[in-house]
Amino acid sequence: MDATTLDAALRRSLGTWTRRWLLVGTLAAGLLAAVALVAAAAPADRSFTELSRTVQSLMSVATPLFGILLVRDLRRAPVRLPVLPTVLAVGLPAVVIGVAGVLICAATLALAPVDVADDPWRFAGTTAVGGVLVQIAAGLVGTGLGLLLRSVVVAFLATIILPLGLFTLLGAVDALRPAQPWLTPFGSVRNLFSGQMSALRWVQWLCVLLVWGVGLNAVGTALLHRHDRPAGH
Repeated sequence: MDATTLDAALRRSLGTWTRRWLLVGTLAAGLLAAVALVAAAAPADRSFTELSRTVQSLMSVATPLFGILLVRDLRRAPVRLPVLPTVLAVGLPAVVIGVAGVLICAATLALAPVDVADDPWRFAGTTAVGGVLVQIAAGLVGTGLGLLLRSVVVAFLATIILPLGLFTLLGAVDALRPAQPWLTPFGSVRNLFSGQMSALRWVQWLCVLLVWGVGLNAVGTALLHRHDRPAGH
């Protein structure tokens, strides 16, 4: 991988009007959700952590689309491009969405009356970092499933159905419920937005990233290369 290839992939990540409008729509949805949540909650219940949990989770539904569209570019290219720059390039829209989500939540909370006695900014630093990490993971899930599934629509639906389905399945069995934060994005998201990340919880987050970020993309890349092999090899 060279810098030129990575730069080209980064430019593609937000290089079309469709993707720019997708970014605008994602941020607008986050802003509307933040305003609605602050308006509906009592001053004592308003906090940066609670606000971020809902706003960042909502926006993370759309983030995988950027990865899926980047992979579609890869498939449509007249010559086969390396996969790694495409996977890394999804970090640009993911970080933009994550940082914008932090700013949206902070600004909305700062402009709203809160119960100062309850410290609405408690764990704000950890929560802010968690918001960005959630979006990066969501983007990587998008590239991974985009590599595995050719249809943009099917891949996007899979980014919702597969993590949610596994989370629900593990939660339905008492003996398997402790595996949720180790194996599912939803389980790790709850930890990240709790504001209280212990060493164990960071390890759980890394496990989820390895499974859904690294693992999916590794399998998808291998499958793509296998399909590209000439007949008889």
